[in-house]
Amino acid sequence: MGKNLENAKIIRNDPDVHYNCAQAVLCAFAEDCGITKEQACGIGANFGNGMKMAATCGAVTGGLMVLGLQGVDDTPTIGAFLRAVRDNHSGCLNCGDLLRMNKEKGGKQKPHCDGMVYEATELVEKILEERKASADL
Repeated sequence: MGKNLENAKIIRNDPDVHYNCAQAVLCAFAEDCGITKEQACGIGANFGNGMKMAATCGAVTGGLMVLGLQGVDDTPTIGAFLRAVRDNHSGCLNCGDLLRMNKEKGGKQKPHCDGMVYEATELVEKILEERKASADL
């Protein structure tokens, strides 16, 4: 488990503060991105709950924000990130659809959303590690 995933788990289980999915992913990488946790929370504030309208999952948008802050903006890499999430969730990226499908399977919202945060965090960690490894060659 990478340090960012550990951070995401701590953030999602903070009993005193509710971080939306976008905030949780972005906060998990804040230090690596050169921003404070408070800045990350502000940036991600309107991206939770699928941009507050059940659109693109906050964990996905949080992951895209981290990748952008880390200079990863090439179409093949971003496409691979989005495909990986879609492939794990019956082709869906939208919060409303993901929550509906989870509920139909008898799942609860918090564990589902936690899982989305952890999945996005792991995917971003993997992309960044691969980039670093290829840059070190």
